[in-house]
Amino acid sequence: MRGDKTGASLMTIVLTTALLLGAAGVCFAAEAPAEPVTVAQFGGEPAAAPSSGSASDFDEFDAQYSDQPLVSDPLSGWNRFWFQINDSLYRGVFRPMARGYAWAIPPRPRTWVSNFFTNLLFPVRFLNDLLTGKWDAAYMETSKFVANTSFGVLGLGDVTEGMPRNWEPERPTADGFDQTLGKAGFGPGIYLVWPFIGPSSIRGTVGWVADAYCDPLTYGRFTFLEFLGIRAYKNLNELSLQLEGNEYETLTAGAVDKYAAVRDAYIRYRAKKVAE
Repeated sequence: MRGDKTGASLMTIVLTTALLLGAAGVCFAAEAPAEPVTVAQFGGEPAAAPSSGSASDFDEFDAQYSDQPLVSDPLSGWNRFWFQINDSLYRGVFRPMARGYAWAIPPRPRTWVSNFFTNLLFPVRFLNDLLTGKWDAAYMETSKFVANTSFGVLGLGDVTEGMPRNWEPERPTADGFDQTLGKAGFGPGIYLVWPFIGPSSIRGTVGWVADAYCDPLTYGRFTFLEFLGIRAYKNLNELSLQLEGNEYETLTAGAVDKYAAVRDAYIRYRAKKVAE
């Protein structure tokens, strides 16, 4: 009996952890379809991420965005509550798990995993490039997808990395439907902080849902627990690549009001992406 109870308790802990990691989505993993980096509460959609991309750095904005009007925040009570929960989970659970995983798995295999999931999100980038009129970016995304899927063994390797500049589009590739809606003239709406996901807005939330419908993983023939496990592993792997120079930690380290610092940086970053 005691053994059964212990096994049930362990299973509950495992499933709860998987649920948190899976729900975290863009919170600490690379979700930005454009590149493996995440701009979410926990650093990184996208991701801001590990892998590359300085575009996700919270403190690197062009001068014209420093005076960007900030979004309305009428739900600051809700937002601050979940910001504190998310921050505690990141520092107390997710970051230690990612460090343990990074200690056990060398960087190269973790980079292969990141490359695979980035390549898999090609439909999100391609569709939003078309919707925003970035024909050159759509063409180059297609070229990269074909090259990495074939010669890179289903995207595990990025064979286009280090290629001549003509492999890069004239304008940055679209990073999701939030950017597309912004270019169509939709404002961000009110600011929101979602449990386990991090900072967003009304427009960002709609865009996040739309991106999920274009994610091939959504249509995989997985059980709910299998899907959750894949998402959890993807996010854990991405966070493990972001541990050094994590933008979220850099941003909040010296901030008097961490919540306001993340909110303002997020809104300015999204404004910059819409203007690209």
